[in-house]
Amino acid sequence: MKKLTVLIICLIICSCKKIQKSETEKLIVEEPKTQSNEWVYLFDGTSMEGWRAYNGDSMPPGWTIKDSTLTFDTELGMEQDYKGGKDIIYGAEEFENFELYLEWKLPKGGNSGIFYHIKEGYDSPTLVSPEYQLIDDENYAKIHDLTGYNSQFGAEHPELLQDWQKTGADYAMHVADASQKVLHPVGEWNSSKIVFTPEKVEHWLNGKKLLEFQPWSEEWNEKKNSGKWDNTPDYGKYKKGYIGIQDHASPIWFRNIKIKKL
Repeated sequence: MKKLTVLIICLIICSCKKIQKSETEKLIVEEPKTQSNEWVYLFDGTSMEGWRAYNGDSMPPGWTIKDSTLTFDTELGMEQDYKGGKDIIYGAEEFENFELYLEWKLPKGGNSGIFYHIKEGYDSPTLVSPEYQLIDDENYAKIHDLTGYNSQFGAEHPELLQDWQKTGADYAMHVADASQKVLHPVGEWNSSKIVFTPEKVEHWLNGKKLLEFQPWSEEWNEKKNSGKWDNTPDYGKYKKGYIGIQDHASPIWFRNIKIKKL
């Protein structure tokens, strides 16, 4: 009976050790997977920590938090003593391959954009950074005179907003698929997503994929060298950089800005 008792105790000890080992191995295997799929909030509605002006040390006037949204207030932005531009970047970290998600809304005639792979030291992020266009497709050309600007690119109807200028476009490069486009009216929230890898870039709007292209491909270079960016040698060349938001002198609201490294 004594031998049987000892044997049972030994079996229990061995079983416990196997369970502990199994749980330890499970933690070791699963931990990297959790880290690689982690979303990081660049703006969570409570703080502008990490954000600052492009080529600057602090946030430019006009940018503030209202009702848990990152907002550009045009009245606050009229401060006359400020000399720099009012485009902003998340300057705490540069990103290479990523999935970026955010929600936004514009007023009537509003205009803005989302930048990525930004490098500083230029006059504007537009000289280096691709842009996911945000604009009031329906009303912008009714309020603003585009004729002079669009005429330089040979537009057949320069008074109209061009397809490469509309929401969801890779600005002046790739046009959004109109058949997949669901753009909510001004004053209502939209969601946008950018997925960037060296194999392909995707633009999404309200859950629908609008376009896809391969960066730095032969086709990409042809587009870059034959349109708006033909005299902008550093446009789109950087493979890593900051995320940014464009000030285009109109109110705009952002929330739930988050990113996941790929």
